[in-house]
Amino acid sequence: MSYKYSLNDKYLHFKDALLDVKRYFDASDESIHKARNELRISEIESEKVVIKAFKVPHLINQFAYAYLRDGKARKSYDNAIKLQALHVNTPTPIGLIEFYRFGLLKQSYFIAKYEAYDFTIREAFHRKIEDYKEVIKAFALFTYDLHVKGVWHVDYSPGNILISRKNGSYHFSLVDINRMEFRDIGEYEGLENFAKFWAKEEDLKLLATSYAEVASLDVDKAIQRASDAAKKLQAKTELKRKLKGANF
Repeated sequence: MSYKYSLNDKYLHFKDALLDVKRYFDASDESIHKARNELRISEIESEKVVIKAFKVPHLINQFAYAYLRDGKARKSYDNAIKLQALHVNTPTPIGLIEFYRFGLLKQSYFIAKYEAYDFTIREAFHRKIEDYKEVIKAFALFTYDLHVKGVWHVDYSPGNILISRKNGSYHFSLVDINRMEFRDIGEYEGLENFAKFWAKEEDLKLLATSYAEVASLDVDKAIQRASDAAKKLQAKTELKRKLKGANF
């Protein structure tokens, strides 16, 4: 089996561990997320890290990721580098490695430095913290800053925003970053990025209002744009659910 890898210049001493990443991943019993992909915490070179193992893609994508476009581990690593260059918080990327068989991409891993956090934005929207309103306001400002920097997180959703309280303020960090776009974002278009948070009407209004105020936008128009995007996504999701459950 052949492989390709990249290492952060600050972590060149991780090379041997990266080449042996399968062993480190299998040896870890601390899984923090398991769905299509799995994340496990490990310790490498006295550094606490998170190893993300991506699901082996279906045959067409095994070919596509090998010859036509970047795979998910590669995108995760490259996007992390870009985000940090833009001074956007994300766990420090250490490296990635992709394994190939017969010229097709099989297994791939992304390693990042473990980043401690207090809660995710989900806890704010679910009212599990007392200062949820202040968190939501701060989150709107953080999102606006992302958009000013030309960052569009395609999977901008509750579990992908880590938050820490530091010196009386909130520190936001982005994860699950393999699907991102770096481009100009229209002033009202940015409100559509809140659609996947499934926020209560009053919370969505607070988000849109806070965003509009810092962006110098019309508040009513901003609220409407955010609401329309959320309703559109909800309708699309419900249709998919009905189609999936339908008997033909």
